Amino acid sequence: MNMQDGKLTNGLVIANVVIFLLLWISGWQYDAILRGGFFPIRWGVEGYPALEAYGGLVPAWLTPISSAFLHAGFLHIAFNMLMLIFSGRFVEQVLGAKLMAFLYVLGAYTAALAEYMFNSQSVNPVIGASGAISAILGAYALLFARNEVKPIGPIPGYVVRIAWLSAAWIGIQLMIGIATYGSLTKIAIFAHIGGFVAGLIAARPLLLWRFRSA
Repeated sequence: MNMQDGKLTNGLVIANVVIFLLLWISGWQYDAILRGGFFPIRWGVEGYPALEAYGGLVPAWLTPISSAFLHAGFLHIAFNMLMLIFSGRFVEQVLGAKLMAFLYVLGAYTAALAEYMFNSQSVNPVIGASGAISAILGAYALLFARNEVKPIGPIPGYVVRIAWLSAAWIGIQLMIGIATYGSLTKIAIFAHIGGFVAGLIAARPLLLWRFRSA
């Protein structure tokens, strides 16, 4: 694949790494998480007064984006960036940079929405690009799947594929949740599920949109 085909993917990786290193070197990492992390409770009617009093916060509606550029440590960002590089360049080549960017943002917001739906009163910050990257992974899984899926009755084959891939991803995330239950490391499994399913659903319409607009 031509390196020029992955300009957006490369740019996202560079931006994430630069932001992480600047915050880590400056010692502002935890301050940035408080100000820019996605706190599900902030989307509630009453918000989170204890945090609002802190001041200088990113508006709650923008935190799905700001939190996607914040990471907890080297392993966290390394794993996310590897997944982005692995799938992002292929998806970007098929959809183009603009639709790939749309998918990334869509993944960030659907991940936040899914986490809010299941943990609306949580005061724990959700950070990392994994929700947005899950959408890219979902699109990759749908666009590059090799096995043909036959329709089931009136249900088209691509819808059956979406259902099977969604079930498999949800199963994996639930197993991860069970395996890490009670540990100090909290994994936002609902955010991962929300982003992945959004990528699965959006991949085909975005692909059709690109070639109809070409």
